[in-house]
Amino acid sequence: MNASPADQRRLVEVAELDARIRHSDLARKNPPQSARVQELLAHRQTLSQELTTRLGARDDLRTELSRIESDVAVVDARSARDAQRLAASSNSKEAQGLESELASLARRKSDLEDAELELMEKLELADASVAEQEALIAETNAQGAELSAEGKRVVAEATAAFDAASRDRAAIAATVPADLLALYEKLAARGNGAALLRARTCEGCQMVLSGSDLNILRQAPDDLVVNCPECGCILVRTDESGL
Repeated sequence: MNASPADQRRLVEVAELDARIRHSDLARKNPPQSARVQELLAHRQTLSQELTTRLGARDDLRTELSRIESDVAVVDARSARDAQRLAASSNSKEAQGLESELASLARRKSDLEDAELELMEKLELADASVAEQEALIAETNAQGAELSAEGKRVVAEATAAFDAASRDRAAIAATVPADLLALYEKLAARGNGAALLRARTCEGCQMVLSGSDLNILRQAPDDLVVNCPECGCILVRTDESGL
């Protein structure tokens, strides 16, 4: 195939724009922040499960403390009632029984208060444990929100770059002869479509051409479409090719 050197150089522009389109398309579909956001979501789920466990333990302590407080109230009410009965009683045997019951109730209240103090200490630790876990979740949420915002910005910029490169590509491709563009797109579908030969190196595959390959290229007319012997892309020759 033959094509003017100018048309061949435009293929390099098309190839560069295609690379920019691929890069921006990847960035808008899979911004670099997305993987970390997914990690944070999984981490938050683990933290939330632990928070649920800690909340359950705290609720159990609160329930037990409420039960003990209720028992203390019952003991106090019973003690007050017995004290009133003792004050009004003139029966020594009854009074002795009431005094014994009051002593028993006092011991019971003391035991309950000891248990109450122990539970209150445990509850204080449980509250601190819950607050610690909630702080970790809040920090994770803040990191996720920041990364999500950054990801949206990257997607917006990549989308703008994709649209701009697509418009430029369409404009330049329209100036390339149809048969030459078709050959380029066929090659680009499986690898490098076109690249400059610069300093005896194919910029498509970064391979330095051998002396025999360079001799063939030196003898080829400027308008002959040639291919890289290594990667097969259309090799565009310029004054910088080193031929």
